[in-house]
Order: sequence, then C-alpha cells, then structure tokens
Amino acid sequence: MNDFFPCMISAIFFLSLFGFLALMRYLRYKETMALAEKGLVRPGPYGNGKDTLRWGIAITSVGLALCIGLYPIGFLPGNSSEFPLGLGPWMLGGLIPTFFGIGLVLIYLLTREGKSKNDKDEPPTLPPPPPAV
Repeated sequence: MNDFFPCMISAIFFLSLFGFLALMRYLRYKETMALAEKGLVRPGPYGNGKDTLRWGIAITSVGLALCIGLYPIGFLPGNSSEFPLGLGPWMLGGLIPTFFGIGLVLIYLLTREGKSKNDKDEPPTLPPPPPAV
C-alpha cells in the first residue's frame, strides 16, 4: 500500500508530461497546416550559428567553474591516497559540461560559413592597361 501513491504520482507526472508534449506537437501541426493553406512556409529553425557559440562558451565556463570548485574534494582526508592528483569521480560533474561546451564551440568553428582572410568585400583590382603607342 505504501508503494501505491509514489507509483501513482510518477505515472500521473509522466502522463501529463507526454500529454503536454503531444498537445504542443498537435498545435504546431495545425499551425503548419494553416500556413500551408495560405501559401506560406514556416521559417527554418536555424540561425547564423552564433547561438551555438554562445551556449558553448556558457556551458564551458560553468563546467570549468564546477571543476575548480570540485577539485579540492580530492585532498580531503581519506581521499588523497585513493585517487592520483586529487582527481576522482566527483570531477565528472565539471568535466562533462566542460567538454560538452568545448564540443559546441568546435561545432561552431568547424561549420560556420564565414569569410576567410583572403576573401574581401572589395572587387579584385585589375592592373592598368598598357600605354598606347
């Protein structure tokens, strides 16, 4: 009997969560159909990629802050002999977001469609014509 209420609460939680997601999907479908009837197209979800860079920098900095904050745990009494350099499983709380953020920054750097150093906005200059004889 004691297990019934937590089970029922978790079932209600997940049913309401998935019901909300299904409702949002249905409303998006109806919106897309209404736009299609008027001859319009939904704009793509992709921007210029700057959001990837912003999120990458933010997540990397949070991960580094967690790494710095969790590092001293390795030097507490009882931990120093078990783990080398004070690194232990608690460091995963900082290393996972750090490397996830670095991955986002790398995705931005490798997939951006920017201009290289040789590309300029100016048209190429032609050499002057030879003098007439």
